[in-house]
Amino acid sequence: MTEFDRTRWAEKGFGEQYLETADIRVVERKRLLTILKSFYRHFLVDKQQCRVLDLGCGDGVLTNELFSIDGSLSATLVDGSEDMLNKAKERLTGFKIIRFVKASFQELLHTDLPDFDFAVSALAIHHLTMSEKKSLFEYIYTHLDAGGYFVNIEVVLPPSAALESWYQNLWCEWMHEKQTELGLEDDYVGTIRSYKEKGHYDKLDTLTDQLDALNDLGFRDVDCFYKYGIFAIYGGKK
Repeated sequence: MTEFDRTRWAEKGFGEQYLETADIRVVERKRLLTILKSFYRHFLVDKQQCRVLDLGCGDGVLTNELFSIDGSLSATLVDGSEDMLNKAKERLTGFKIIRFVKASFQELLHTDLPDFDFAVSALAIHHLTMSEKKSLFEYIYTHLDAGGYFVNIEVVLPPSAALESWYQNLWCEWMHEKQTELGLEDDYVGTIRSYKEKGHYDKLDTLTDQLDALNDLGFRDVDCFYKYGIFAIYGGKK
């Protein structure tokens, strides 16, 4: 298995640079977070002290968004980057029922964590091969209580070259629009070129294959909850 924590995300400064421009690089990022909160409100907010597992937490933005609508939840945040975990700790200062775990996804498979009601991840699992994704999905399924949910905000592989070409145009148009809106001149379109780099693009999998993997493990209500080009939200229920 490739070691997730040896990627650029483990390099000091890389994650910070990415996060500063995330609203430009990630299509409809704010909408993705809004949909995540809507899902949580509909299925989980009434659960007493909901236990959240945030996988590849980065700077803790997902958990922070969930705290904004449910201050009673408890959370475990996992990331392979010490730099990112430190940023998450800074962002989540003041929240008491919270735990931080430094581990790559591969290391996590050998880590004994308590069960959870809600497992969530954003733009992290696509760094894994399909085999590794399936192992992580199985780990998530095993550690979810019955009735618990898994939601993943992710980059997915287009099923054809024709769709990939269109999706890249959509992505390019989005970044140009945001640059114009913010008065920025940097070459953010280079993000699309990096998406095709070996070690990144060659590990992406289609949405269908990932939904099939969840179904095969026994997840129920498996579906794509939102999609815009290569960006998607999908998940299921144990």
